Formats: sequence, structure tokens, C-alpha cells
Amino acid sequence: MDFLQLPKRTSGNRRYGVTSIADFGTPFGRLKYILDDYSHIIDIAKISIGSAYVTPNIERKIKLYKEHQIKPYCGGTLFEKCYYQNKIPEYLDYLQKLEIEWLEISNGTIDIPLQERLNLISRVKDHFHVIAEVGSKDNNREMDIIEWKEEIKLFLEAGCDYVITEGRDSGTAGIYEKNGQIKTDLISNLIENIDSKKIIFEAPTAKQQMYFINHVGPNVNLGNVKLDDVLALETQRIGLRSETFYLEECDATYINKTPTH
Repeated sequence: MDFLQLPKRTSGNRRYGVTSIADFGTPFGRLKYILDDYSHIIDIAKISIGSAYVTPNIERKIKLYKEHQIKPYCGGTLFEKCYYQNKIPEYLDYLQKLEIEWLEISNGTIDIPLQERLNLISRVKDHFHVIAEVGSKDNNREMDIIEWKEEIKLFLEAGCDYVITEGRDSGTAGIYEKNGQIKTDLISNLIENIDSKKIIFEAPTAKQQMYFINHVGPNVNLGNVKLDDVLALETQRIGLRSETFYLEECDATYINKTPTH
């Protein structure tokens, strides 16, 4: 069935237009049923917060994701816990034993100096695909636009595959105000100056997802998506929801725009 004119979506082993889900402990059996139907619209799976460390049968879960061509990785909180306790070598060994090929470096909970994070990226980039996160989970810690842009550019230049913009699973920090409102000036500045194909915008709510689809394009990278929301998100991306109904009529999307700086 293919008779509607819809926005063109990337497919297969996507480099952009990715949907990154947040797995907060989905039981193995339920996950298997979900992936049987929806794995084709999921690209990355974050085993959220520090849950990978206590997840039963974590090896089976990682293997299941990989069998469905989904890239699993552990949330940044686990990385930060290991950093705080001086256990980074043990953490890297842990990831390699699990055959996890992606690594998140963040400072959402503790303050890790920027140069230290860049040094860590340099150490691990030959062994892992690296995702760096920019922004804090602390609502009271404000970063100006220049700082956001500088960190993102430095991480990409250091060899990161993607940079995540912090939004929390609640959508109330980082690129969002405390009430969940999007910092639109910040987002507009980022997509004008940085290749948005390399940015994963955390967007846990439908309203936030629709904003990015309408302002960046159907192939925007979105993170912290709930497993139960992946099909609804895909309908948003291809203009099958009221709020994105006319998406295919838009002549220009930021996702294909060359940054000005």
C-alpha cells in the first residue's frame, strides 16, 4: 500500500532521522513483542539512567536489540556514577563484555569539566561510537546559546557520532523550561549554525516531538522517546497527524540546510 504523497523518510541503517527510545526496564518478553512489530522504526535504544547495572538478563536484552538492528547503549547516569567513583576502566570493560558498541559521555548530574570530557572522548573513540550529551538536568543551571554551540561543535570535532541535547525524560530541563516549554531561540540558533543531522534532540512528549518535526523536518533525530509512542511518532513524521498534516507541502526543512557557520 503506497498511494499517498508523504514526506520522504530515511530507512534502513539510518544516519539521521533516527528515533532513539528510552528503556526504563521494559521486561524482556514485552520488549520482544514490541520489537517484532516496531523495530523498523527504532534506531537506538538507551538503557536509561543506571538501570543496565541491575537489569535482569541484560545480556539477552542487548542481544535482542542487536538482532533487530537497533543500537543499544547505557544511559549517561551510569557513566557519571562510574566517573564519580573512578571506575571508568571497569565500566569500559563492562560495556565490551556486553558487546555494547556505543558509549554516552555526559555531565547531566555531576559537573565534569569540558576538557576532561574531551579527553575521555579521545581515549575511547577508537573502541566505541561516542554520543556526548550537552546540558544539565539541573533546572537552575543555565547555559547561554554561545556555550551550547561551542560544546556541541567541540564534541563533533572530537569525533562524536552524535551530540544529545539534554531534555530529561520529563522534558523539563536543558533545552526546555521548567514548565516544559521549548527554548525556541536556542533551537533556532543551533539548527542555523550546526548540522542538525548530528544532533539528537531529547523530546519525550508528543508536543515537543511535533515542534521539532515542524521546525527541523520529518528526518530530525529525536531521543528519549517512549517505546509505546514510536508508532505515533512515525505517523507524525510522515504527516499522518493533524499537527503535521501539511508537512509534505513544505518546500524547505532545516534538516537538509547547510549551517551558516
